[in-house]
Amino acid sequence: MLTLHHLEQSRSFRILWALEELGAEYQVKFYKRLPNFSGPPELKAVHPLGKAPILTDGEQTIAESAVILEHLQESLDAAGQFAPKNAAERQQYRYWMHYAEASLMPLLVMQLVMSNVPKHVPWLIKPVAQKISQGVKAGFVQPRLKDHIQFLEDYLSAHDYFAGAFSFADIQMGFPLQAMQSRAPGQYPQIQAFVQRISSRPAFQRALLKEKMLNS
Repeated sequence: MLTLHHLEQSRSFRILWALEELGAEYQVKFYKRLPNFSGPPELKAVHPLGKAPILTDGEQTIAESAVILEHLQESLDAAGQFAPKNAAERQQYRYWMHYAEASLMPLLVMQLVMSNVPKHVPWLIKPVAQKISQGVKAGFVQPRLKDHIQFLEDYLSAHDYFAGAFSFADIQMGFPLQAMQSRAPGQYPQIQAFVQRISSRPAFQRALLKEKMLNS
């Protein structure tokens, strides 16, 4: 039996969604975040790093979104519905599966961390912390993020999905693009259109409903 170790408000929604796309039989073990927004220590009993998502499949314990998605596609997607067969599209599939976490998410996380730094320092040095965080964002994060946003807007202006037809690469990319869209609604029309396309899929809606039920 497949078991998804699902942390609330996390990347593990990707896996919940993929399982619904596959129509797979699975169970969910749900974990709530601690007040400091970290995962609970119980996750470390499943995987030493204690980071979600984690999937257990029989004796296998699998971590990292892209690895889990590839495992599910290779083991359960017999019809090849969620990964392209065309060589050029397959190369795009690999690219976007890695790009999401290797290139885009570090910038989004750094931007979030820098925005939160002044909130977690003593009031006496808060002005200094604000200056530093603003400088890092303005001088490093935002120029690079701007390039990525333009890259994504240009690509999505010519493609409905990231690797031909809808694939698990779109699930992998969905998480950072939904985060970007929620922070800057309406600013990126092509990203917004993509987010609307993927969030209208029945499997996405089923996963969203299941997550809400788990949270309640």
